[in-house]
Amino acid sequence: MKPDIGIDDTARAAVADALAQVLADTYALYQKTHLYHWNVQGPRFIALHELFGKQYEALWASLDEIAERIRALGALAPTHAEIAKRTTLAADNDPAPSEDAMIAGLLTGNEALIKSARSALRAAEDAGDDATADLMTTRCADLEKTAWMLRAHLPA
Repeated sequence: MKPDIGIDDTARAAVADALAQVLADTYALYQKTHLYHWNVQGPRFIALHELFGKQYEALWASLDEIAERIRALGALAPTHAEIAKRTTLAADNDPAPSEDAMIAGLLTGNEALIKSARSALRAAEDAGDDATADLMTTRCADLEKTAWMLRAHLPA
């Protein structure tokens, strides 16, 4: 049975599609962040290991919120194959780059994810979907804070 929540079918589908993009990019960034958490090495090991740990845990928690919002809109969450095809984040070829390269890679990933979330926010606003807009506003703010923290770890 399709949802009767005051958002027409076309708008719900557009918002769910935009959320599927956010989910795909979040999942890819989660994997990269977790890999870097495991493989970071160097003089800032403890600080970066802890920072990356907090970041991947936040990404993991957000995945469930995004997928459940997709379901609330009456769509199915994307499969792993769909996620892999959709993500805009570049795949890792080096499991253990330098500390600064890890930070820069995560910064780039967070900034790409912010753009996906902002696009989903616009789709939600266009659809009159306040719940999704609220979720994406929160995601943008959290990701912007994460990007700022990563930037602070890089040389000027």
